[in-house]
Amino acid sequence: MSFISSSNLHSSYSNMALEGSKVKFGILDCAEIGRKLARAITLAPNSDLCAVASRSVEKAKNYAIKNGFPSTSKVYGSYEQLLDDPDIDVVYVPLPTSLHLEWAVKVAEKKKHLLLEKPVALNVDEFDVIVKACEDNGVQFMDGTMWMHNPRTLKMREFLDDSEKFGELRSVHSIFTFTAEDDFLKNDIRVKPDLDALGALGDVGWYCIRSILWAANYELPKTVTAIRGPIFHDSGVILACGASLQWEDGKVATFQASFLTNLTMDVTALGTKGTLHLHDFVIPFQETSASFTVASKSGFEELVTGWVPVPSEHIVPTDLPQEARMVKEFSSLVTRINESGSKPETKWPIISRKKQLVLDAVKASIDQGFETVDI
Repeated sequence: MSFISSSNLHSSYSNMALEGSKVKFGILDCAEIGRKLARAITLAPNSDLCAVASRSVEKAKNYAIKNGFPSTSKVYGSYEQLLDDPDIDVVYVPLPTSLHLEWAVKVAEKKKHLLLEKPVALNVDEFDVIVKACEDNGVQFMDGTMWMHNPRTLKMREFLDDSEKFGELRSVHSIFTFTAEDDFLKNDIRVKPDLDALGALGDVGWYCIRSILWAANYELPKTVTAIRGPIFHDSGVILACGASLQWEDGKVATFQASFLTNLTMDVTALGTKGTLHLHDFVIPFQETSASFTVASKSGFEELVTGWVPVPSEHIVPTDLPQEARMVKEFSSLVTRINESGSKPETKWPIISRKKQLVLDAVKASIDQGFETVDI
């Protein structure tokens, strides 16, 4: 298998760029999560996996070979070379969070559309700089929260919006934890304060916050209070934490995020008439379908020996893995911008900013001795 190096890239690729209208992706860095997105880009029908960049050509080449990149893919020995490639439409950035501000802005300034791993930034001030760069350069922004693009998510939304079956949302409870191995706790970037200073809050906590805001139709809470007893790594990075969120109308939510307890991905949303449960909200148990359970107007049998009605399970099939559906949707937005002159879709940065605001408030509450923080 051969790959095109940066020394002969432009002439070798120009002919292929004319063969179709697929959106052309480059991956900035050889991060582990990038392997999943490389596959997703290949599976999506409207995208092409075209390039990867690392700090050395050899590392990029080995990464491409190991992860099944097309033989026509280009490999670069610097990030700047990928950004200078005129054929690349989209840059996926899976760099550590501390590097997002620098490289996300550079991507936007090169007029490349930006698919950025979460958390988007270390704080909302950095977030705003990134999004402003995207707005100023007319490029699409989206963060890499894959479960939002699973068709199950739309079906669950229909239940939550059903006033007869679910009623009004009153509380949400979200958990995302996994037990990190010793090597992770020693060497992973998520325990390095100079790389991913937000630790478990920024990683698994980002998903929990997203699920809560999603259930609340992205209405921001009024206040956030961190739960006492977070666990810190020797480096000072958060390994486990939680928080409670409160809305002015009385809604409440809680989440637990941890690198120290068994793999769990639960969301429960409770309404005045119904309940939604799911146990694999970030990554479904299997790629081809995903399920959720609902109960509506629940009660007991006459002798309190069982439930009436019994909760029902709903299985939603999918034609593509959720990460490939994310790439497909992002590519569709990019195509509309590039070919029809449409403006970038603004809902994605708006949703991401709300998550960042809540994340910042949780961090502030921890830093301030678990005081309640207004948003």
